Amino acid sequence: MVELVKEFASGIYNLLLGMVTTSKHLTRHAITIQYPKERWDIPARSRGMVVLLTDHETGKLNCTSCLLCEKACPSGAIDIEVFKDENKKRHLQGFVVDFHKCCLCGLCEESCNFAAIKMATTYEYPEWDKAKLIYDKDMLAKAGYDVPYEKPVRKKKASPPSKKAASPPAEIKANTAPTSESAPEPAPTPEPNAETTPANSPEAASPSPAPESKEEAKPIDTSETDKSAPTETDNSEDKN
Repeated sequence: MVELVKEFASGIYNLLLGMVTTSKHLTRHAITIQYPKERWDIPARSRGMVVLLTDHETGKLNCTSCLLCEKACPSGAIDIEVFKDENKKRHLQGFVVDFHKCCLCGLCEESCNFAAIKMATTYEYPEWDKAKLIYDKDMLAKAGYDVPYEKPVRKKKASPPSKKAASPPAEIKANTAPTSESAPEPAPTPEPNAETTPANSPEAASPSPAPESKEEAKPIDTSETDKSAPTETDNSEDKN
C-alpha cells in the first residue's frame, strides 16, 4: 500500500513538472519549421554531399589524380581510376563515390591540396534504390559546378642562401670598431740626419726647431746684480 502511494505521488510530480516546462515555452517564439514547405538555411561549413569542383576559366576539374582523398577515406567510399600518358603524367579517368558507404566525415576535403573535392551543403538526395546512390565523375562534377570555393595559394620555394657571407649588422660593427684607448699609437717620425739628408733638401736648409724643455725657465732677478756690479758710467767718473 505504501509503495502504491509513492508511485502515484511520483507520477503526479512528474506530470506537473512536465506541464511547468511546457508552459515556459508557450510564450516563446517557435524554433521549428514546417518541412518540406519551409527550408532551413544550411551553414556554409556544413558537411553534406561530396562534389567535385571545376575551374570555370578552363572548364576542367581541379583534380590532379593524386589519390590522397581515396587513401584518406575511412569507409572506402571513393574509387578513382587513373591512367598515365607517354610522359608518365597522371590523368583522371574515373571518380566514383558510393554515398551508401559515405559517413560524411570530411576527411577527403581536408586531405585535398588542390581544392578539387568539397563537402557541399546539399543534403537532399534520397533514393529508393541503393544503386542510384553511386555517383560517377560526371554526376559529381554537375553537382559541384556552382559550389563556391577558394583557390589554394601556392607558396613559392625559398631561394637557396648565397655563398657570400652576409655583412654583419651595424650594431655589431659599432661594437667591434676600435676605440681611442685600444687604437695603436702612431709611429714616431725619424729625425733628419746630416749624413743622410742632402744639402739642397728643404729639411737641411731650414733649421730644426729646438725641443721645448719640460720645465719652464725661471725669470732672473736683476736687482741684486745691478747693485754689486759697477756700471760703465761709474768707471768713467773715477778716471777723471
